[in-house]
Amino acid sequence: MNRRNALLNISGIIAAPGIVLASSSKTKKPVLRIAHLTDVHLKNDLGAPAKFKKCLHHVQSLLPKVDLILNGGDIVFDMNKENLSVINNQWTLYHNMIKNECSLPIKYCLGNHDIWWNENTKGDAFYGKHFALDQLKLSKPYYSFMQKNWKLIVLDSVHLDIDNTWYIGKLGDEQFSWLENELNTTDAKTPVLILSHIPILTATLMIEDDIVNRWQMLGGDMHTDVSKIIKLFYNHPNVKLCLSGHIHLRDKVVYNNVTYICDGAVSGAWWNGNRRETAPGYGVIDLYDDGSFDERYLNYI
Repeated sequence: MNRRNALLNISGIIAAPGIVLASSSKTKKPVLRIAHLTDVHLKNDLGAPAKFKKCLHHVQSLLPKVDLILNGGDIVFDMNKENLSVINNQWTLYHNMIKNECSLPIKYCLGNHDIWWNENTKGDAFYGKHFALDQLKLSKPYYSFMQKNWKLIVLDSVHLDIDNTWYIGKLGDEQFSWLENELNTTDAKTPVLILSHIPILTATLMIEDDIVNRWQMLGGDMHTDVSKIIKLFYNHPNVKLCLSGHIHLRDKVVYNNVTYICDGAVSGAWWNGNRRETAPGYGVIDLYDDGSFDERYLNYI
């Protein structure tokens, strides 16, 4: 038993034999390995806890080891219209699983299912994003941090539509100004990775059944301010990679030298197998010192 597996076992985590996932580069220096887990939708049903446990162990068995988990949102199954007792149970389940089954640091992004938009409780202190932010010990739903020589920016892409009945993908003026300032004040030589729940740009929305004469793209499925964001990125070539989830499908779009990856869901089709042709899984991203990266999608089942 190697030292790392021994430490995992001491902490109560049973580690599988190491899965070797080597870097594809022999010349570039890897500085950070990230696991992108999104759309867990954890609930005590359909075997979800056991499957999520398997996913966490799979992540921790990779060699070289993962340094950081980026959780892309939709952490619990559904806060949107539930009562607080159901929501509390789901979050308690999630926290217990992370405590008992995961030794890696995690950074969080809010998804639409992590927001409590119960129409009958608008005056409650936890209405909106407050409950999830409290659970995750976040002061704001968007933030940035440095890891090795990369800057990682976490965005809040889920907002109520103008009629306050459903959500829409966007940043809003205040957050966009913050993002613009973040990029303006970041050294141009520092590569940037951006995490959002709703995709900034994705091709998955063109995969529909029974298209007659046009595709329908809903404002909750992709950022409605995509043009504005892409223009901002164009002025900052150090933005290299944007990760998202939400759609439960896997794709990769490269536009203006920025790579947009929508990773499939840990829960697949909400714990009912594959979502179309995308199996339950997570992304692995190797970041290099020169600002380049490798990425792949792993099925843990």
